[in-house]
Amino acid sequence: MAGREGDRVGNGWASPRPRARPTGRAVSGWKVIKKHAPDKPGALKLATQWGDALVCVRHRLDESGQTRVTTVELVVEQAPVRARGAQVVGVQISYAEKDLQAAARAAGATWDAAARLWRMPEKVARALRLADRIRDGK
Repeated sequence: MAGREGDRVGNGWASPRPRARPTGRAVSGWKVIKKHAPDKPGALKLATQWGDALVCVRHRLDESGQTRVTTVELVVEQAPVRARGAQVVGVQISYAEKDLQAAARAAGATWDAAARLWRMPEKVARALRLADRIRDGK
């Protein structure tokens, strides 16, 4: 039975039979049956191959349960995150709306006397449901 996977042929081992390689799209719907961290048994061999780039190893079964594949998750890029500055907007709150002014002040808004608007990050204005009161005054 020479030529079968794992059989000894001549001075070396026979090369394994080529395996069908499913496309990434087909595998994504397969059921994950095992997940291993890089430092756990079942992932150590792949950890030596991929090094620190290895995030995890997953074993998946197809819908019929007849085919199992091993997939790896790798880090391919790492970059620092630069926080975007919050866009500050002017919000119109009338002088009589003391409760709304207090809520804006509690959320960190400041009064801009020259523009006669409350200055706050747009995210805060939306959280306080003041998006319809945002004005362009600079």
